[in-house]
Amino acid sequence: MNAFVKDSFNEGHLRSILATVPDAMVVIDDRGRILSFSTAAERMFGFSQAEVVGENVSLLMPSPDRERHDSYIERYRQTGQKHILGTSRVMTARRRDGSTFPIELSVGEAKTPEGRVFTGFIRDMTERQSVERRMHELQNELARVARVSAVGSLTTALAHELNQPLAAITNYMEAAQELVDTKDADPEDLRDAVSSAAEQALRAAKIVSRLREFIARGEVSRRTESLKKLVREATALALLGSGKHEIEMCVALDPRADAVNVDGVNVQQILFNLVRNALDAMEDAPLKRIEIRSRPAAGDMIQLTISDTGPGLSAEMADNLFEPFRSTKRSGMGLGLSICRTLVEAQGGRIWAEPRKEGGSSFAFTVPLAQPVNA
Repeated sequence: MNAFVKDSFNEGHLRSILATVPDAMVVIDDRGRILSFSTAAERMFGFSQAEVVGENVSLLMPSPDRERHDSYIERYRQTGQKHILGTSRVMTARRRDGSTFPIELSVGEAKTPEGRVFTGFIRDMTERQSVERRMHELQNELARVARVSAVGSLTTALAHELNQPLAAITNYMEAAQELVDTKDADPEDLRDAVSSAAEQALRAAKIVSRLREFIARGEVSRRTESLKKLVREATALALLGSGKHEIEMCVALDPRADAVNVDGVNVQQILFNLVRNALDAMEDAPLKRIEIRSRPAAGDMIQLTISDTGPGLSAEMADNLFEPFRSTKRSGMGLGLSICRTLVEAQGGRIWAEPRKEGGSSFAFTVPLAQPVNA
C-alpha cells in the first residue's frame, strides 16, 4: 500500500470514527486549537466542523474557564502536571447560542510527529437515558414526601405543645378583661392576671425555641473540601433537568480560599437550592445570567454570593424570606430557604439576601475556611 493510499485510508477511517462515535469527540493540539470535531459534537454544540477547526477550544467554554484555558495548557506544557488527563469530571460547556449545559468530560493525550494532541470525550448530562431521569425524579418526589411528612409531624408537635400555654393566655386575658370592666376590681388581681399571661407567652416562646434547636441540632460531619469542586458539581446538578438552555453562568471563585471545613453534602444542597431558585426567578427575564462569586470574610470565613437577573425581591418578602412557609413561588412550600438557613447555621455561618444594583437579587452565605487566607 503506497503512502497516498495509506494516508487516504487513515483519513477515511478517522472520518468514519468521527461520524459514528456516540459521545462528542473533540481533538485539539497543544496550543488549544481544534483539529477535529465529531458529528456528535456538531449536534451537541451547534457548530459545524468547518466553523471550529483551527479555532481555540475555549470557544466551547463559558466564563471563567474560557479566559483561563490557555494558561491551563501552558502550565501543563511547562510542568507536565496532569490535572484532568486520564480522569472524568463534571463541568459546564457552552453552545453556539451562548447557552450553557452540564457535561462529563474525559481527556486523553497522544504524541504525534507534529506534537502532542489531546482528545476530549464529552457526554451531555442533560441527555442521559430516560430511566435515569425517572429515578432522579422519583428521588426528588420521595424527598418532597419526606419533607411534607416532617412538616406535618412538626406542625402536630407545635399544636400539641403550644395549645396549653395559648389556652392559658386566653383565659388570663379574659379574666383581666372582666376585672377591667368591674368597678370595684382589685388592681392586684388585674396585675396577677396580666403577669400570668406574660409567663405563659414566654413559655410558648421557649417551646418554639426548643423545637427549633431540636431540628437544627443534627450531627454535622465536617472535613476539608474543595469549594471549587462543590460549586462545580452543585451547579451542574442544578442545571440538570432544569429545561432551561439559555442560561449564562459565570463563576468567579477566589483561588486563595478554596479549602473549606464543611459538610460537603450540606453545602451542595445549599448551592443547589439557591441556583434553582435563581433559575425559577429568571423564568420571564429577558437576560438570564447567574453569577457565583467568593471572597474571604471576617473570622476565617469564606463568603459565597449567588446573583441572578430576575425581578428581585420585594421589601415585604426580604424581611421574612428565611422563615418557614414564606415563598415567592406560586407552587412553592416556602421551606427551601428556611432549610438553607438551618444548614448554613449548622456550619457556623450565616445567610442573607440583598438586591443587586443592576437589578435582580443576591443571596450570600458564609462557611468556615480550612485555614486562614494570607493577605
